[in-house]
Amino acid sequence: MEHAMNHFELFSLRPSYQLDLQGLADCYRELQQKYHPDNFAADASENQAQVMQKAAQINDAYQTLKDPLSRAQYLLSLQDIELGGEQQTINDIEFLMAQMELREQLAEIENAADPEQALEDFSKLLKQQRSDLSSSFEKAYNEQNFTFAADQVRKLKFYARLQQQLLQLEEKILDY
Repeated sequence: MEHAMNHFELFSLRPSYQLDLQGLADCYRELQQKYHPDNFAADASENQAQVMQKAAQINDAYQTLKDPLSRAQYLLSLQDIELGGEQQTINDIEFLMAQMELREQLAEIENAADPEQALEDFSKLLKQQRSDLSSSFEKAYNEQNFTFAADQVRKLKFYARLQQQLLQLEEKILDY
């Protein structure tokens, strides 16, 4: 039976949080062309189905690896640590208090004297904090401290939701 390739193997990459995203995109395009269903239109339907499955696998792998948060979750899944639908909470009270404060800051942006500047400042703050958590995840993962790495991913999920709320507020303020 054929070994099922993980996403990194599919793109001939070593499992790592840091990736050459341009190289990933280039390899993705090559694989898309190689496994494009039109190239196999004359083949038997069984082979066409396999090609379609491979194309779907390539798309799924690319979507997972190009996003830092999903890439971090996937790396942990390779270590049999699943964070998907878990109900585990973050026990870091300081972090949770900081999240509440950030949500309050976000709510105040709309009524700021200069909402556009407030949006920009808040966005920079989020970017820096996400970057710090990403670095912390990468270090923990590389040191095989998977429990701490998983905690960093849980925290990154908070920031991803906050970033989404910021984008919605930005659309509202800038009237897109």
